[in-house]
Amino acid sequence: QVQLVESGGGLVQAGGSLRLSCVASGHTFRPYNMGWFRQAPGKEREFVTSISWSGGSTSYADSVKGRFSISRDNAKNTVYLQMNRLKPEDTAVYYCAASGSNWYAVKTYDYDYWGQGTQVTVSS
Repeated sequence: QVQLVESGGGLVQAGGSLRLSCVASGHTFRPYNMGWFRQAPGKEREFVTSISWSGGSTSYADSVKGRFSISRDNAKNTVYLQMNRLKPEDTAVYYCAASGSNWYAVKTYDYDYWGQGTQVTVSS
């Protein structure tokens, strides 16, 4: 079992930045590929970005490419999501997830463990 706890969400104006963190506990963090998903009201949960267990490979949804950056610190069992140039359409609950599957997995069913989510609201 892996427990994931997100933090860092909040209210920000369009064009601003936020940094989300996800701390893992329980089973060993390192072998897992990690991802961030988001879910806006009335919409399905969608892939945002993922990172391989080593941190050497990353993948991004087209909607966030060039604005968001994922990283991880295995010594701290933590994965980060740096979000820059935020837009109102980025408003959603953001979820951290751990996958024992491929690091480039984009489907929710490819992820084994999920955090409770953190709200990000971007005002126009």
